[in-house]
Amino acid sequence: MGDRVCVSYRSFLLRPAPDPRRTLEQFREYTRSWLRPAADPDGGTFRVWSTDAGPPSHSVPPHLVAKAAAQLGRDAFRAVDERLFHAYFTENRDITDTGTLHAIWRDAGLSDDAFARSADPSLVRRTIAEHNEAIERGITAVPTVVMEGRDGAVVGARPYDDYRRWVERALS
Repeated sequence: MGDRVCVSYRSFLLRPAPDPRRTLEQFREYTRSWLRPAADPDGGTFRVWSTDAGPPSHSVPPHLVAKAAAQLGRDAFRAVDERLFHAYFTENRDITDTGTLHAIWRDAGLSDDAFARSADPSLVRRTIAEHNEAIERGITAVPTVVMEGRDGAVVGARPYDDYRRWVERALS
């Protein structure tokens, strides 16, 4: 859709705080739900959690790393974002682990020095503010796609064509 659409990624934390009661077996069972979007031709590669890593403790660390990459530009964000999703859903890596996040950062071709941006307290405040705004708007799922200036949203992992049709109708 070229320049007709500008995508803005905002934080919604499925796990805003660590839950020490969540076991690896409970998390493995939860990841079976990933098989639904995996069955979609546009769904990407999802694998039920099969490693002994994790479970990821909470959603904040990967959000901070993605926001730090975004400060370096759109290409840096895309590289990190893509690698975060692949590491989590396909490779079953704990993306709350600092070592894992740093490795993803390096794999995206970003400098070790710039990784320190992910510890910036302003990114934590921004992430929490975006999460709270989402809660106030009634958002409860990831992904939720909202179009600025319009009512309604597309909620949950959907086939790519659903999003495309929704946006094209809005633009026409």
